[in-house]
Amino acid sequence: MQFFRNLGVVRLAVLGGVAVALIAFLFFLTSRLASPSMQLLYSDLDPADSKEIVTHLAQIGAPYELRGQTGNQVFVPGDQVTRLRMSLAQAGLPSEGNLGYEIFDKSDGFGTTNFVLNINQLRALEGELSRTIGSIKGIRSARVHLVLPRRELFSRERQQPSASIALRMQGAQRLDREQIKAIQYLVAAAVPDLTPQKISIIDDKGSLLARGADDPNSAETMSANAEERRIAYENRTARAIETLLERSVGFGKVRAEVHADLDFDRVVTNREEYDPNGQVVRSTQNVDENSSSTENQGEQAVTVQTNLPEGQQAPGGAGSQNQTARTEETVNYEITRTVSNTTRETGSVRRLTVAVLVDGTYVRGDGGSPVYTERSAQQLEQIEALVRSAIGFNANRGDAIEVVNMQFAPLDDIGMGADSTLFGLSKNDFLQLAEIIVLAVVGLLVILLVVRPVLTRLFESLPAAGAILSGPAGLLRDQSGAAAALAGPGMGGMGPGMGGGLEGMAALAPPEDEEDDILDSMIDISRVEGRVRASSLRKIGEIVDKHPEEAVAILRNWMYQEQG
Repeated sequence: MQFFRNLGVVRLAVLGGVAVALIAFLFFLTSRLASPSMQLLYSDLDPADSKEIVTHLAQIGAPYELRGQTGNQVFVPGDQVTRLRMSLAQAGLPSEGNLGYEIFDKSDGFGTTNFVLNINQLRALEGELSRTIGSIKGIRSARVHLVLPRRELFSRERQQPSASIALRMQGAQRLDREQIKAIQYLVAAAVPDLTPQKISIIDDKGSLLARGADDPNSAETMSANAEERRIAYENRTARAIETLLERSVGFGKVRAEVHADLDFDRVVTNREEYDPNGQVVRSTQNVDENSSSTENQGEQAVTVQTNLPEGQQAPGGAGSQNQTARTEETVNYEITRTVSNTTRETGSVRRLTVAVLVDGTYVRGDGGSPVYTERSAQQLEQIEALVRSAIGFNANRGDAIEVVNMQFAPLDDIGMGADSTLFGLSKNDFLQLAEIIVLAVVGLLVILLVVRPVLTRLFESLPAAGAILSGPAGLLRDQSGAAAALAGPGMGGMGPGMGGGLEGMAALAPPEDEEDDILDSMIDISRVEGRVRASSLRKIGEIVDKHPEEAVAILRNWMYQEQG
């Protein structure tokens, strides 16, 4: 108890604060080492899903942490991630804010009306489509709204169903034309009597990706299709060039950009040609005609004698004969005739402009670091020849190709490979081990640089204070004849006055120029209990010089205590 009394209130408070801080640090270090490593279970959750997941984890007694500004990230111990995901999947979580066909698992079929069943079926279909669309790469979530008109009784006309889809993209991701069409056909195939032209799609920025009920022959639709076809052709051609050259120059060391001028005019041409040199005999007709005729002159008159049987005929007069012959040949020829109907569809190439950027080669230098080397002109000519063949170069169209060799900027290898393990420890295990080592080093530094100096100063101050009180008396006792002079009869005759005491002190005190040497030479380390430095005794000597009366009173008090 006397030890704690000598410390004083201030020193005890300091010691208590240091002890509390040290205990708290050790408790934090122990709890940190004992706490499991938390890993991400789910992220980018809707508030409803976060609430359901947290409630389920609390029911099964699994530890968890909510992080993120809106609590959309749930962390659980690393060794329980797989088990908890399976447990949540069994409970239908996360549902991404959309109910699927599990809505019928909790419904009461006996007390449900037909209207409620139809609404639940519509909600389930919308939820399932939203989940399917949300699983596409680049899409964070989706909302699907279906309009399924009910056919009225005795109605001849039936309205067509329609749908609208709102997409929430991941970061700056965008969908191309083919992906948008894929979503339209996906939804159309899942809903009876729904056509892709009746589906509208927008993104989270309000951009219209697909217009419902579009007329395929409208100017706006045709213009949009033409632009999409041009971009698709340019990307396909550029990718073909890069794929071809990467086999030679290396992966990621070539970049191609293509600009295509396409003709989207639809032209129908009807052509009929005749070749006069290509005559062909189609038919031949030959006509041969011969005729012969005879005429008699001076004919005999008709009498009774000439009409009697066996009557003698009188000789006739002289006659004439006429013969004709005609030959006719008709040949029909067919001239070669060519009839062609040509329809040139839209999208023909008018002109191509290609720019190819190729990286150089790298050789290992003297220090082991790679040194960049430009490619030769012959290599660039070979690359240009390959590009000409790949794109179907046509000089008559005015096609242009430019191949440039430039050094590529280095790219950071982020996420290029899978996480590797060493000694069976994953990356998270190494991070946790490094955290433990850092905390241990910090704790050791706190003990050595903060706690130890504070305790050392506190315990060294006690011998110094004792030296202030006992040092002068011991020094005076060591002086030859000094203690006897102070304890002699003259001391009692001083009475209340301090003049005699001051004169005795002045007589016993050494000269001022020898004071430091005397004090240094009379220090005994074993007697001052703490190895008090000589500088402390010099300060005591200065205090005695400045306050001699108080010093004499203190010495007199010590002497009375020793006599008593």
